[in-house]
Amino acid sequence: MLLFNTQNELVSYLTTVSNDATAIGFVPTMGALHQGHLSLLAEALKHNAVVVMSIFVNPTQFNNAEDLAKYPRTLEADIEKIKSVSDKIIVYAPSVDDIYNGNTVSQHFDFDGLENQMEGQFRPGHFDGVGTIVKRLFEIVKPTHAYFGEKDFQQLQIVKKMVEKEQLPVKVIGCPIYRESNGLAMSSRNERLSETEKKEAAIIYKTIVQAKKRFKTKSATEVTNWVKKTFEKNKNFTLEYFQIADEATLLPCLRKSKTKTYRAFIAVFVNNIRLIDTISLK
Repeated sequence: MLLFNTQNELVSYLTTVSNDATAIGFVPTMGALHQGHLSLLAEALKHNAVVVMSIFVNPTQFNNAEDLAKYPRTLEADIEKIKSVSDKIIVYAPSVDDIYNGNTVSQHFDFDGLENQMEGQFRPGHFDGVGTIVKRLFEIVKPTHAYFGEKDFQQLQIVKKMVEKEQLPVKVIGCPIYRESNGLAMSSRNERLSETEKKEAAIIYKTIVQAKKRFKTKSATEVTNWVKKTFEKNKNFTLEYFQIADEATLLPCLRKSKTKTYRAFIAVFVNNIRLIDTISLK
């Protein structure tokens, strides 16, 4: 396994192992790797001759300084996990200066309104930060395929939109959510939960599974109100939002349409740790 800390070293190496016909798979992460990340690597290895994973905690996508400071950084442990998948993976773990060249600010993007829903309402500037770092990494790695987990479904749609509008030559592929045995979506932020909190957080997945069942016979408003009441009864959790939205536009479902595919999105705080999840309502 090879580890590069600068883009110059990475690009120089990639030119020696690839050409225009070489399929390069790319998995961008912020580290604190879990089985979900490793599943993305496994998928990339199936379809690409060269696979690169980046590990970079991107400051421009955090609108909460405390969240950025507390975000787990576990590079040594991450490398061991990567080796357990394959010793052929190339790891790019740059510094902030290597990525931003001393100008750590976001580019502004127009994602056709995708950025204004859900996460965008509660995390101002977040998706400009996401677009900035993903575009920058795509320019450095020049991947053929890029792999993202569907837990961050809004982010996945935004990256696809950015690729479309910027006309970048990369195919963005969404991969299934990996879950703990109790249904909790795997997340780097789970590292900050106590064992008791992890067990109790099963309520998030259980609730959206029940919401999916209710949506078959109830309106989006009725299901949303039921979810709100569910969390009001549980004082260990604070519901930030629950929304049923059109997968394509991410606009809220006001009235069901048979021509649209809907998805439920949720964000919940437990002990000031923010967890998100999503489920298709097909």
